[in-house]
This record gives sequence, C-alpha cells and structure tokens, in this order.
Amino acid sequence: MELVKVDYKNRKAFLNFYKKRYLNNPLKRDSLSDLVKGLLYGKSELCKSVFLEPLMIMENNEIIMICIMAHAHRMEEYIQISFLESDVFNMKAFKLIMNRAETLAKEKGATKISGSLNIHVNYGLGFLASDFDKKQSFGMAHNPKFYNDYFVENGFKTIDMVSYKKNVVQMDKLLNNSIQKKIQERYKVREVDFKNLESEINIYTDVNNDAFSQHLFYYHRKKEEDFELFKDLRFLMKPENLLFVEKAGVPVGFMLWYPDFNQIMSPSETVGLKTVIKNKLFHKKIRTFKIVEMGVIPSEQNKGAILALFDYCYKCTKGKFDNFESGWILSENTKSKNFGIKWADEESKHYKAYIKDLSI
Repeated sequence: MELVKVDYKNRKAFLNFYKKRYLNNPLKRDSLSDLVKGLLYGKSELCKSVFLEPLMIMENNEIIMICIMAHAHRMEEYIQISFLESDVFNMKAFKLIMNRAETLAKEKGATKISGSLNIHVNYGLGFLASDFDKKQSFGMAHNPKFYNDYFVENGFKTIDMVSYKKNVVQMDKLLNNSIQKKIQERYKVREVDFKNLESEINIYTDVNNDAFSQHLFYYHRKKEEDFELFKDLRFLMKPENLLFVEKAGVPVGFMLWYPDFNQIMSPSETVGLKTVIKNKLFHKKIRTFKIVEMGVIPSEQNKGAILALFDYCYKCTKGKFDNFESGWILSENTKSKNFGIKWADEESKHYKAYIKDLSI
C-alpha cells in the first residue's frame, strides 16, 4: 500500500475513481465531477488561490482511496482533506492520508485539519450521517457511514449539522396579511438579472462575504470564483432562483433556491447539457425544491429581511412542488435552527464535519 501524488499522467484515473462512487448508483447522482476535473487540470478559478495536492492510495496496482489536500490562502489555519472517496473502510489507508495532512500542516504553518470541507462551503461541507438508504438531493453529500469513522477514530472534533423538510401541498399562506404588509413596506425582493450576470454576481459575493464573515468554515470569496460557480449553473436556473432583498434600493440579503434536479437525472448521468434539456422538458416531474443558501448582512438581521425572501419564494413555488428541503444548518446556529423548527415539519438528514486542532 502506498500514497501516490496525482499528476498529469494519473489524474484521469483519479477522476474515474471519483465518478465511479456516484455513477450507476440508484441513491447517488454525479453533480461535482466537473468541479473536481477543473481542480485536477488547473482550470478552476480556485486554483489561483488554493494550494492543491490530489492524492491516491494504491494497493495491488488498484486505487482504493482518494482525496484532494487543500490549503486555501484565505483560510491559512486549515489543511483540508477534501473530496475524500473510499471504496471500502480501510483505516490503514486513511492513516497515510492523515500522515500527509499533518506533514503538510507543518510545511504550510497550519494548525488545524478539516474533514468534509470541499475547498469552500459553496462546494460542499459535511458527510452524510443518517438516512444512508435515502436518495441524495442535489448539492448534498451522500456517502457510506464509515467515512465518519475515519475522522471520529482519529480524534477529530465533530461539527453537527441538520437539514429540514416540509410538505407544502396544504400550505395556503406563509405570512398573515398584517406581517406581510409591514415586510413589504420595509423591503423589496427582486430576481437576479441574468443579462447582467457579472454585476449581479458581484452583489451576491459582497452580500455573502458580509453575511457569513463569522460563519464557521467560511472564508471570503472572490467575485471571479462566484462567477465561475454560476456561469454553468445558470443554465439550470430561472431568474426567480436567485433572489435579492433590498432596503431603500440597497441589497441586504439573498436566497438561492432551486428544484431538486437529481429527481430528473438518471443514475448514469453527470450533470450537464442533458440535465439542462431534461429540466426544460420534464421540470414538472421534480416535486421537491431546495432552499440552498440564504444570508442577510448583520445590520439587517432579525428585522424581517429573511421573511421577505421566504414570502417571495413561497409565491414562486406555490402549487408547483410537494415538498421543500433546506440545505444543512449548523446545529450550533440557534437562530437558523429555530427558523427550521418553526417553518418545517421535521428534520430531514444529518451531516457531520470534522476539525482536528494540531496545537492541542
């Protein structure tokens, strides 16, 4: 068994191993392999500000485990074990990954190692920790239970996260007339203007950076990175899927929501042009929508901006879907959890992220 650094000669084998974890699996869908390819081939905007070291564990000339070791320049205290994939549970193989992470931390002056963060929270955070027999929803993790064991058994601190779900078929109204009127007097919600995508993404990035500056695992984004994220995703989106809330004409928050595209993807499909076409032809087959991300700048939190976004989203989705599912919420994020408890029917799935402090 040996640890092998990935280069131009073997990066295709790395990518194929990654894809095989998702393709032709009835519970999973392949939505991130294009991002992984961009990282491997140096084509992603992220490559300009993140040190990347793709690794494979080989045994008997076969790949049995992969990951991309990452050190983001704007998150210098962390070495990330990102995009981890493992064929079967093999602690001996993972120890080789851990040894390299600890060595790299010394080389880079990092004091912590993270598990399940995929370069940035916008690309993935958290290993699935429940409902392993349920289908993966678009943009969320799906993995065997033993992925968590690798980190728990190596002394990592566990960060718990939860998503929520709600049946909206019988939901007649979100806000009463009095509250709705007050909210509409204070805030205006508008849809993204795809004709001016670059300037719109500048707003998205600025609000993101302000809203999440104190969020665990978040580090400031560059506008070029978010533009890269949306330039392909927008072909699956409608303007109503990215909402901005404004106060006196100034953007103070946003919501990103979209249908669960996994519901129209086949097990053999990688998200791409085929998905775009199927979404145009068969979008009514998607019965769940996802509230993926929302944020409000600190000065406008707890003042109704979030309610304005929810109210507008409700108008967009009423009668079109049966259910909604939230993205993951940190269990320690009391405000967001309380919002989920109040507006949702129940918890959906649990996820876990991991941190190991090397200074202790």
